[in-house]
Amino acid sequence: MAEQNKDLILELQGISKSFPGVQALDHVSFGVRRGEVLALAGENGAGKSTLMKILSGSYRKDAGTIVFDGKEVEIDSPKTAERLGLSIIHQELNVMQNLTAAENIYLGRQPRRHGVIDWKKMNADAAALFARLGIDLDVTARAGSLSIAQQQMVEIAKAVSFDAKLVIMDEPTSSLTAQETNILLEIIRGLSAGGIAVIFITHRMDEIFAAADRAAVLRDGAYIGTREISEIDVSGLISMMIGRTLTQQYPPRNARIGECLLEVEGLGDGGRVQDISFRVHAGEVLGLAGLVGAGRTETARMIFGADRKKTGKILLRGREVSIRSPRDAIRNGLALVTEDRKQEGLLLRQSVQANTVMVALEKICRRKIIHYPSARRAAEAYVKDLRIATPSVDQRAVFLSGGNQQKVVLAKWLFSDAEVMILDEPTRGIDVGSKREIYEIINRLAEGGKAIVVISSEMEEVMGISDRILVMYEGRIAGEVRREDFSQQLISEFAIGGRKL
Repeated sequence: MAEQNKDLILELQGISKSFPGVQALDHVSFGVRRGEVLALAGENGAGKSTLMKILSGSYRKDAGTIVFDGKEVEIDSPKTAERLGLSIIHQELNVMQNLTAAENIYLGRQPRRHGVIDWKKMNADAAALFARLGIDLDVTARAGSLSIAQQQMVEIAKAVSFDAKLVIMDEPTSSLTAQETNILLEIIRGLSAGGIAVIFITHRMDEIFAAADRAAVLRDGAYIGTREISEIDVSGLISMMIGRTLTQQYPPRNARIGECLLEVEGLGDGGRVQDISFRVHAGEVLGLAGLVGAGRTETARMIFGADRKKTGKILLRGREVSIRSPRDAIRNGLALVTEDRKQEGLLLRQSVQANTVMVALEKICRRKIIHYPSARRAAEAYVKDLRIATPSVDQRAVFLSGGNQQKVVLAKWLFSDAEVMILDEPTRGIDVGSKREIYEIINRLAEGGKAIVVISSEMEEVMGISDRILVMYEGRIAGEVRREDFSQQLISEFAIGGRKL
């Protein structure tokens, strides 16, 4: 049962929700205290997003009771949630790019005078709101000119402007730099100090322990428990989330380095990225580190033919190849797992089966006609091999958890028989249990003779899974670090331009 306490702003009692073939929430009960930061933790598919959509009015619960600010309530729409003082900030920002920060905050409820919008008052109100929240931002700036972090701050201000008593933040730092994340965490703590409760959803353990007062854990749609942050450590929280002790986050690497499969010489786009040269061998995991904007993704896209290179050449097994498009890359045995799996990696409305075979349809065609039994056998084999949690290969990708979506993306490229795999932020937005499974898959690919390039913004991750790391700075390779020399300080020095090759 949810805790009985007058200090609770929100009490959930026996909340259940099911979808065809899936029990998303099973009698979930817990409470949120007034003015606290409560981290909501759990693996992908644990039920966090479903619960938040119920609280925001996007979904209707099947059973259970919601008590908000001391009264039992029915949240039947987002408007009802807003009227109650319950606001949600989604991972995908809902900012109108062509409007100013102030216009975004008060969209549809602008102050008026004599029937026309009172621009002076609206801007003054927005400025006062920013000052209250400690946000240093011009309220007249167009949202399209703001960084993702600044747009996130506009969303927070908008949520608070509804006289919010509880603000839900779903993965608010997933696209932010470390510095931007620290600023956002300060704003979250400021909300709490001002009496506003915050439900904070993140997969990053360091953020939970930096910002939260307590952590509530869901697993497989069930409530596991709530712990004071001061009374639990990272390993204890992970054990609650995954139901077992995760003794080692990064599986051991037993690299057997073979021949050079990919060589890049003098690659550049004529502007931002210049003179990129490196080699990757069979059985090797090469990490590509650097700050956001250093040119890592741009380099990967040029190699794969998604963006046009202006200089340089690409060699596969010592032979120069012409790659002018992703189709050329696929024909030559290259794969790119993109940073944004939902926009670029998957056809979300298509089935697991369709996504698995879509880049190598010729393998399951007979006389240029798709042989669906072959497609099904291939998809089912990868579901089993990669342990993809899905009711069947007919399930649409949109209904899978983030970790399982990423496994489908990997299955797609494995089916293509790619020899060189470039993985851009392969664990972004994925829980710790699924991350470990992705790392194990990467190891298996390397042990099978694939050459792997992994782009990661998480320093610990790139050191944990790589045999060698290249560090980029302002569009160039600033340094190379071998495994025996891995250290956060050395990699950071290369990443900020403080040390060069």
